Amino acid sequence: MKKGLCMLTILCLLTGMLTACAGAETAVQIPDLTIKRRAIPDNEAMAFLKRIGVGWNLGNTFDAIKNNWNKNADEMTVETSWVGIKTSEAMIEALYNAGFTAIRVPASWHDHVSGPDYEISEQWLNRVQEVVDWAYNRGMYVILNIHHDEDQFLPTPAHREESLHYIECVWTQLAARFRDYDDHLILESMNEPRMVGHANEWWFDASVQDCRDSAAVLNELNQRFVDTVRASGGNNATRYLMVPGYDAAPAGALNDYFTLPNDTADNRLIVSVHAYTPYSFALEMPGVSTFGTQAQKSEIVSFMNGLYDRYVTNGIPVVIGEFGAMVKGDNLQDRVDWTAFYAATASARNMPVFWWDNNIFSGNGERFGLLDRKTCAFPHQEIVDTLMRYAGYEKLEEAD
Repeated sequence: MKKGLCMLTILCLLTGMLTACAGAETAVQIPDLTIKRRAIPDNEAMAFLKRIGVGWNLGNTFDAIKNNWNKNADEMTVETSWVGIKTSEAMIEALYNAGFTAIRVPASWHDHVSGPDYEISEQWLNRVQEVVDWAYNRGMYVILNIHHDEDQFLPTPAHREESLHYIECVWTQLAARFRDYDDHLILESMNEPRMVGHANEWWFDASVQDCRDSAAVLNELNQRFVDTVRASGGNNATRYLMVPGYDAAPAGALNDYFTLPNDTADNRLIVSVHAYTPYSFALEMPGVSTFGTQAQKSEIVSFMNGLYDRYVTNGIPVVIGEFGAMVKGDNLQDRVDWTAFYAATASARNMPVFWWDNNIFSGNGERFGLLDRKTCAFPHQEIVDTLMRYAGYEKLEEAD
């Protein structure tokens, strides 16, 4: 009997050890990477990017728009129509306490304007400013833009005049409202300018005449934005401004038809890029749910090298204003591995990254959420920890 008890005890101990080991193997781990910093020019723009640190997007909030199912909504309820919860100062405090040092506030305006000169609703502008101030007053960097206003401006010859007028009218008002904010506020001309509904809506092809024409109009729109903001005076005369290429895709900024606007301020323009790369893992559904192949990593390295070689090595700043990887089943470890590699690769080239957060964690749709806006907690804390470890030029080791 005693021998039997001993065997049972041993079996239980072994079972417990195996269970513990299995648990240790399945626990999500932040990978140890050896990606090292690349050389960057010694100028104020590069130093500014270092200070931006780790970024986050207040997605699906002020960028929400009226469509068929909410077209009769009061303009102030649009903020909650896509996420179901009003932004609170506690949310911004949670981000700040978690270590985020920058926030992008995407904002759509066309549901909140009136008249031929697109006069912005005072209550909508006040509300956007309130949230901007919650971050700005904590010393965070804030990016404010024009987001889902594609119906009001299209970068095409047919819509050129009205698009230029819209950009000038809206940015005249925004520039006046925020002219006295210091460099912690960055203004971004547009979100993902493109030919909506065109066969090349999501891909720039230099061999297509429509694409070349669109790039030319887009250059004019970015120039009008810069001229309008600079003319408003105050700190707008020298603040950093972000401008995207076609789609805000890397290819949109790397083709020969995209040009930076002329600027009265010295090296105060930032190239704005969005990259959910590799697409099959980060954004496509169903796509693939695993990350780690050399081919996947090469996709990331390739576009970042292109931006680094064309812009960063010449002292021109680049910000990846949107990136992220969706939940696809139980793939948190893969998302952590991807986040580490992506953030470290960008940081090694001094390109700050801003996670796209649409407050969705599971179910249908694009599931990018990091912050649970109801509880102000982070259900995927491992991704936040990964960003804090690898996002930022000075967090990486110097190159040999």
